Amino acid sequence: MSLTFTLDPAVTRDLRDGILDLWADVSNAGGAVGFVPPVARDTIRPELVKHFVGMAEGRIRLLVAHDEAGRVAATAFFSFNTHRLMTHWVWLYTVMVHPRHQGKGYGRVLLAAAADAARTFDGIEAIRLTCRGGLGLERFYGSCGYKEVGRIPGAIRVAPGDDRDDVIMLLPLG
Repeated sequence: MSLTFTLDPAVTRDLRDGILDLWADVSNAGGAVGFVPPVARDTIRPELVKHFVGMAEGRIRLLVAHDEAGRVAATAFFSFNTHRLMTHWVWLYTVMVHPRHQGKGYGRVLLAAAADAARTFDGIEAIRLTCRGGLGLERFYGSCGYKEVGRIPGAIRVAPGDDRDDVIMLLPLG
């Protein structure tokens, strides 16, 4: 099975529903994408609306992957910096691969496609992201070329008594 990537897709009902399903399924499978299980689509919807508003304003871009059945299988959102001294890099966030596709190498394919997309953005020299410590994500991102450049201990509170590090990763595009 392979993925088909689209940068800046038209926001349709199918895309919206597909991303909501993906986000809920990833979250409920224990993925570190801003929510903790159990989470419902209606809880996620306002956050997705914020992403879509940012897209409409040109501050955010979406890379989406569909599987062979046409379902949303993976996403990554890019956010541009507004600070004039930081416009040479972008944030990558809400990086998700559907649990049904875990173990197929799609995470690596998604990150490679994101790097390729970012290289087409005017003046962008690097991608920065953060990930939740304690899940091995920094090792995964490291294996994809990202370097750990910072760590804030206990910055993410998953639950009372369960604080995780906020790990800052950077991928130079040069």
